[in-house]
Amino acid sequence: MMWVLYIFLGLLVLAAVLYLLGNYTFWLPYRSAKLPRVVMLHQVTPHADASGMNMPPAKFEQLLRYLTHRKSIFCFVSELDQFKNQKNVVALSFDDGFLDNYQYAYPLLKKYQAKATIFLATEIDGIEKLTPTQIKEMSASGIIEFGAHTQHHVNLLKLSDEDAFREMQASKHDVEQLVGACPSFAYPFGRFNEKHQQMAKQIGFKNAVSTRKKIEALTMQNQFNIPRVSTHGAMNALQMRIALAKGRYKL
Repeated sequence: MMWVLYIFLGLLVLAAVLYLLGNYTFWLPYRSAKLPRVVMLHQVTPHADASGMNMPPAKFEQLLRYLTHRKSIFCFVSELDQFKNQKNVVALSFDDGFLDNYQYAYPLLKKYQAKATIFLATEIDGIEKLTPTQIKEMSASGIIEFGAHTQHHVNLLKLSDEDAFREMQASKHDVEQLVGACPSFAYPFGRFNEKHQQMAKQIGFKNAVSTRKKIEALTMQNQFNIPRVSTHGAMNALQMRIALAKGRYKL
């Protein structure tokens, strides 16, 4: 009955290989250091489990230390076009406008002098939000730029064209009223189509980011569909390096 044992061991090895390939995408093509890394983040809090939505402060500092060690050039999302073909360009981005961005991420960004863009959903419900006073303080620091993320954090694909345009335009106006400028946009849930890209351009945004997990050169074709590097609050040091090299660390 040795053949049963061999089959079992074979299946065990296959499962291990599939797990490794699925959780460590080292096999994906390497992306040139001259391509910008736009990193996607949401929360930075010690009061919630590490997840795709939350990178605890200790892990976030680990990320900043690694990027600083690599001599990264930190820029705002709106500044990406100014750094074409330069090595190690990184644009950190936070979606939604969580209060913990001020409490935990902001002090670390100042410590490492790392610029970041926060995309505000200005009328979002169900989260502890940044206050207008905090937003203005962060903007005045020169470390944080604010972009728009619709008013109510809506799936644009579920709205009429008129309502989608209104949500996008109103959120830009809200941010401008707070800090004077709002050059970039992030699509909530990463849900959008070509019409919404054209709306972003028509409304006056300079560019827009998506949730596509890739690393690409900034071009006229993807100016309003810029991909971002996927992160997770529980990723280990190797997965962090893989994500920054490939755009994603797991399938």
